[in-house]
Amino acid sequence: MHYLKSLNVQVLIGIILGIIFGVLAPSLALEQKLIGDIFVALLKMLVVPLVFASIYTALTGLGSAEKLRNIGGKTIGLYLLTTALAVFLAIFMMNIFPIGEPMSSAGLEYAKASTIKPFSFHDMIMSFIPSNVFNSLASGYMMQVIVFAVFLALASFKMEPKHQKVLFDLFSAINEAMFHIAKWVINLTPIGVFSLISYIIAKQGIDVILGLWEYVLLVLVVILIHGLVTLPAVLAFFAKVNPYHYLNVVKESSIMAFSTASSAATLPVSLRVVQEKGGVSKETAGFVLPLGATVSMDGTAAYLTIAVLYIANLAGVEMSFGDQLILGLTVVALSVGVAALPSASLVMMVVILNQVGLPVEYLAIIVAVDRILDMARTSLNVTSDLVVTKIVDTLSRRNS
Repeated sequence: MHYLKSLNVQVLIGIILGIIFGVLAPSLALEQKLIGDIFVALLKMLVVPLVFASIYTALTGLGSAEKLRNIGGKTIGLYLLTTALAVFLAIFMMNIFPIGEPMSSAGLEYAKASTIKPFSFHDMIMSFIPSNVFNSLASGYMMQVIVFAVFLALASFKMEPKHQKVLFDLFSAINEAMFHIAKWVINLTPIGVFSLISYIIAKQGIDVILGLWEYVLLVLVVILIHGLVTLPAVLAFFAKVNPYHYLNVVKESSIMAFSTASSAATLPVSLRVVQEKGGVSKETAGFVLPLGATVSMDGTAAYLTIAVLYIANLAGVEMSFGDQLILGLTVVALSVGVAALPSASLVMMVVILNQVGLPVEYLAIIVAVDRILDMARTSLNVTSDLVVTKIVDTLSRRNS
């Protein structure tokens, strides 16, 4: 029974028991949501100080702006590559299995659509820049926190060594303290996962999922193919390592992402796992993973692509290959604008549907299963982060 001491095994047992509890005792499962909320809140409590300290210590540890440019270029390039591969896999699968019979949108309404502003490239870029860094830290605006940490690290290269050391020691100490708290919170994972899964199953209901089984199945198949075939192939090609061995030792992060449906909440786990089990350096993990939690959206991009093409089929709108290609490029370009929060992709969905001229009313159909699929696509987002981090770390070691 020694294997029961493994946290991964305990988490899997928590998921299975949570599903059973949610099906058999839905009223009790709905009542105990507080436990899961506390677990996620404790994880999110760590995110901002951990990201800020990790980014700063990682970049100052690199030693120069030139090395920052080098690692930053590799990271962004790989994140765009994996996202593009996910999107084009989704388009390929939707053309082989064109699910969705034309139906009327009469009586359908997605009220949230009216509250979402039209997409603006200007607004998206401005949302990355902190006009008040204290507000960014307090509100948890991840991209703004990262941008400020990068500027602070670059400025420290120009400071006297004694002042550099003070800042580096301060943020190293914060980083270490956050890791200790993270270990305590991670020990609560099986209980937190049980609570979150049982609540979602009780709230969503199995009937809703069965009613949209083709759509749910296709999204899950694309996510599995990308996670088990495409990403390992990319890892093996660039890093020349056994991808399945690596993904097996760091799977704790992907499981955590599935249960919390938040890349940000999973970040403390990912930072610990890739360093302790994945053999990734502290500098690489501290830079690549926080950035990935904000801009890496393989699962979300694949999901958005399938959902838009599914809605096009429901609306009876035929999209040519050229239209689908433009859709794919749009999704890749806009995926960085999806915040690392549950269901934020629904906001992006409205933006994309408006861009391509499809009725947003059809969202009322698929929103019923969004929370379940959110868990799966977040797990893929985090798996992509883990893969890119390992590749960047391996390439950096070779070049040093």
